[in-house]
Amino acid sequence: MTPYHFTLVFLAALALSTALRLWLDIRHLRHVRAHRDRVPDNFADRIDLADHRKAADYTVAKVRLGLLEIAVDAIVLLALTLGGGLGLLDQAMRAWLGSGYLHGLALFACVSLLGFVIGLPASLYRTFRIEARFGFNKLTWPLWFADLAKGAVLTVLISGPLLFAVLWLMDVMGSYWWLYVWLVWLATNLLVLFLYPTVIAPLFNKFTPLEDVSLKARIEALLTRCGFASSGLFVMDGSKRSAHGNAYFTGFGRAKRIVFFDTLLDKLSPEEIEAVLAHELGHFKHRHVIKRIALSSVLSLAFLWLLGQLIDQPWFFAGLGVGADGTASSMGTAIGLLLFSMVLPVFLFPLAPLTSGLSRKHEYEADAYAAKQTAAADLISALVKLYRDNAATLTPDPLHSLFHDSHPPASQRIARLQTPSPSGT
Repeated sequence: MTPYHFTLVFLAALALSTALRLWLDIRHLRHVRAHRDRVPDNFADRIDLADHRKAADYTVAKVRLGLLEIAVDAIVLLALTLGGGLGLLDQAMRAWLGSGYLHGLALFACVSLLGFVIGLPASLYRTFRIEARFGFNKLTWPLWFADLAKGAVLTVLISGPLLFAVLWLMDVMGSYWWLYVWLVWLATNLLVLFLYPTVIAPLFNKFTPLEDVSLKARIEALLTRCGFASSGLFVMDGSKRSAHGNAYFTGFGRAKRIVFFDTLLDKLSPEEIEAVLAHELGHFKHRHVIKRIALSSVLSLAFLWLLGQLIDQPWFFAGLGVGADGTASSMGTAIGLLLFSMVLPVFLFPLAPLTSGLSRKHEYEADAYAAKQTAAADLISALVKLYRDNAATLTPDPLHSLFHDSHPPASQRIARLQTPSPSGT
């Protein structure tokens, strides 16, 4: 492979990925608009036309912003790679800090900060204009700044030491550095998952024990039937940021806890809440979380191995606009890691239906489990309310959904719940 040929491969992949993302979003936009003025027949007795139109308009507003973000992402990536932006940042950091680990940390920090600044206008517009326009945003500016500060501190405390360890291992562990990096990455992720329920999440939200005695008794009976042991039932003050509702369980071992958004408890009946929780327990029963962690671990190992093969290749650096004869020894491991992490998504996007399809399969399995533990009609009723109250479109473009949606379309989920599997899965 020559730098010229790799440049052509990268440009072709970027063009294909960007064009595909834009085309899918435009299809989705047109499809939702075309069905805006008519509620699907199987929802006609459950969803008002006004709510259906609100969901369509909400989806259109988000997709329009997304189209702009896709274009900006492609331009920024080109500017940082073939445009020489990353090379200039690297030279500036070397002139200021030398070529040690501090240079690598600073380079990552600069690129992360640049990405944050570029993405900030769209993020703020999404939260304070789109979400507010449709009645979902409850976030205040003081809370937004507090979240930003806490998130920045956590990023430094977690990502800083991890990145330092990764760069050190890449330098000292020889040709098998990728295996040691993977072990450290895996250990860090598992530690964060373990600490999240009791250490990280409470920094952003308040968690109080569920006080509704009758609902608590109903849920505990469900947990007993499902063989699920948790460290407690908690209500999260999600309403201080958003009107969207949800429920989830998190943690491992004795640290597992069940969390309900306060908005969810306000919108659903006890029977519907039980059905939604049964769906979440279905993920636990089918070991979906463990399976996803395992898949993520295998893929991360494969990607790190691939980086191990590329990082000593001059064409990899030069083909992406960084140095004429760059290698890991001359360019540094930090810039090689950065380049790889920036361009990898370009090549992976066409494979999105595989991961989305696996996620949708898990959702169907969790739905089927919930229908066995509770009344399917209660889960259907809860899903309809959640789709309505969260303004989720009932008419997504099928091809767009195939690439982007981790959950099946509402019509397909409800159709399956109304027609139980012969196998009783």
